[in-house]
Amino acid sequence: MTPHEPSCAPIFRWWRGFSADEVQRQLLHLPHCPSSGPVSDEAAVTDPAWHHYYSEALIAREAPGPPIPGAAFEQARVAITNYEFSDPDAVQAYFERTVPLEGRPMLLEIKVLGVHVLCGVVVRAVRDEQTPQRTIWGFRYDTLVGHVESGAEWFLLSKDHATGEIRFRIQATWKKGSLPTWWARLGFDAVGSTYQRAWHRTAYVRLRALLDSRDLPDLPRGRAILKPWQPVLAAPVYEFES
Repeated sequence: MTPHEPSCAPIFRWWRGFSADEVQRQLLHLPHCPSSGPVSDEAAVTDPAWHHYYSEALIAREAPGPPIPGAAFEQARVAITNYEFSDPDAVQAYFERTVPLEGRPMLLEIKVLGVHVLCGVVVRAVRDEQTPQRTIWGFRYDTLVGHVESGAEWFLLSKDHATGEIRFRIQATWKKGSLPTWWARLGFDAVGSTYQRAWHRTAYVRLRALLDSRDLPDLPRGRAILKPWQPVLAAPVYEFES
């Protein structure tokens, strides 16, 4: 392998990001990288190596009933599709917007304490449901080999038709990935959870601002933002695809 040939291994860099050419080369290579997420829903539930957590917050309100064309739910859906909820100073996403959401490869540039890491994910499932009580839309991406963590993450938008409340939920199943150096492992163990909680909270702050939402409850701070979540096999929240 030449120094410029893309691989599935994460790319680390200190104090600066990556050129457009570097990003494009890695993005084109992602379809060759295997998934490092759980192989099935049962595996994620029964194997204690997998951890589960979520965060959720009210991000907007609109009139009761199904989502209103052009209003808050639809605006949030576009923003989430385009990964605009993520603070680019923490996690910057690169992808081809012309590629359909389901099956879309994405490069994530994770930025922690001056270290920039490029690693890959792929959108494996899209959820789009409406009942008389609620509308739910979202997508799940799975990590690819070389990501700093292994697992799958759902980004779910929901509207309660009775109240008009719109909520966003980030829900993850994960375990440690394979970091190539001792200092990377030590650094992510030391500060990873702090950055993770901050990223979750900022996602809700950004969506509220984008939707110009007002008079909403304060968001939790610190450890309170993340909550443990245990999937139930009898009534799974979602199903993994192999």
